[in-house]
Amino acid sequence: MKAYCKSHTGLVREQNEDTVLVNEERGIYILADGMGGHKAGEVASDLAARTLMDALNGQEQPSAELLKTAIRRANSAVYKRQLEDENLSGMGTTLTVLWEKDDHVLLGHVGDSRAYLYGGGRLRQISEDHSMVGEMLRAGAITEEQARTHPYRNVITRAVGTDESVRPDVMEILKSPGEEWLLCSDGLSDMVPDGEIVQVLETCRGEEAVEKLIDLALLHGGHDNVSVLLLEVDA
Repeated sequence: MKAYCKSHTGLVREQNEDTVLVNEERGIYILADGMGGHKAGEVASDLAARTLMDALNGQEQPSAELLKTAIRRANSAVYKRQLEDENLSGMGTTLTVLWEKDDHVLLGHVGDSRAYLYGGGRLRQISEDHSMVGEMLRAGAITEEQARTHPYRNVITRAVGTDESVRPDVMEILKSPGEEWLLCSDGLSDMVPDGEIVQVLETCRGEEAVEKLIDLALLHGGHDNVSVLLLEVDA
């Protein structure tokens, strides 16, 4: 897959707590959105992403169990670090990763950053939001429109590093030529409606699409850091 990515601090936050790491040669694509006090979110996302990348780089063949183990290793690294430094106490991060196989991708996910799959003019959210609003939405208690403005939309129920253990979602999905994967922090998904994302992906490719998605998030207020990682499956 060909990768294009960009991260922006946004128009409100003073620092960027998102981390995006890519190793196209090994087919590893990681996005993390940190949370915590002063600079703690930045530390959490960077540490989790780099620990995960190191763990996956050391493996010869992708597998679901290896991916789960690697995410748990990242969780342990962040959890241990926040115990060691009181200035980092309570920090954590989302973690979304694609690990490419010959004809499949493995998706690993914790938190409310998102992994979308776009093809045939249709955008599908593949990851599941580990958030209070996500649970309410799946239970039918609120609508998607209500979820976009709900006061608890940023309360996540599962994160990397906040607890001693973590339960990642891991799934294997067949690659289809010409499809695109979109990994993003909630600075995009909370700001830009799916319909506008589709319009960009319908009309733009690669770096131009990433730039336009970032611009849309800023146009809609840029209330959070925004990171976009777009992956094109070879046609």
